[in-house]
Amino acid sequence: MSIDILAFGAHPDDVEISCGGTLLYYKKEGKKIALVDLTQGELSTRGCPTLRMQECAAAAQILGLVDRVNLKMADGFFKETEENLRLVIQEIRHFKPRLILANSVKDRHPDHERAASLVARASFLAALPKIETQRNGKQQEAYRVPRVLHYIQDIYLKPDIVFDVSDFVEQKFELLKCFSSQFYDPSSNEMETPISGEHFFEFLKGRMLQYGRPVGVVHAEGFTLNRVFGVDDLFHLI
Repeated sequence: MSIDILAFGAHPDDVEISCGGTLLYYKKEGKKIALVDLTQGELSTRGCPTLRMQECAAAAQILGLVDRVNLKMADGFFKETEENLRLVIQEIRHFKPRLILANSVKDRHPDHERAASLVARASFLAALPKIETQRNGKQQEAYRVPRVLHYIQDIYLKPDIVFDVSDFVEQKFELLKCFSSQFYDPSSNEMETPISGEHFFEFLKGRMLQYGRPVGVVHAEGFTLNRVFGVDDLFHLI
């Protein structure tokens, strides 16, 4: 298999919250997209794994994903072990993406930072032929990922790249409604979390406005790079 974008999230909804607009754009463009959740979000204050998997399936349908995989690592406790690196390498070699999107390199939630490091390292190791992996009993070939981008989450980071999602803001918030267990519900008796407050969606829209303004668009999503970005024509930057 060979796809265009492989997005990784430490938890279900990480990807949709942070770069859902970008994925909706590329869905419209007909790109092949897959998503890998590292955990089931089983430690989430709200909801339960069964419900969260149902929410993932609904979001996958809206995004038109070719596949959505859950690696079932331990929420809150997964580490950058050889076992977990191999799990991620297997998915990278299986999907052979042109682009990987991964968690933020710095964030309030420690799982996000660990996931960012785990995926970045696995992306490097996936290219080494002496690291042997199998998926569904079949030996895999080494695969070099052309580019890894890290989406930005709760903590503000200066982006290296911003992507115009102005035409997809309303669709993004419709997408996020798939994860209703995690967001504001005035009838809920569950404990409030940093993303379940009444004004969280306003914060997200404000962040997109903030990232869009420097490049002259209304709404944008931001990404950071894990290595220098090069072009063969400066006019590609215009």
